[in-house]
Amino acid sequence: MQATTYTYDSETRSGSVLLDDGTPVPFGTAAFDAGGLRLLRPGQRVRIEVEGEGEARQITLVTLQTF
Repeated sequence: MQATTYTYDSETRSGSVLLDDGTPVPFGTAAFDAGGLRLLRPGQRVRIEVEGEGEARQITLVTLQTF
């Protein structure tokens, strides 16, 4: 799934993304670390992997979107 970086805190290595429908979804340190990234900037396109549905939805991976 694709999303756009909305917030990112380099100290905690966590933040949030906006799905294409505008829904903000937070991600934690584990999801950021799983993607092997060093940092993100707001507005960057990313690829995410998500587990669960509805309120239980959780991002498990954040990495850069490549074409």
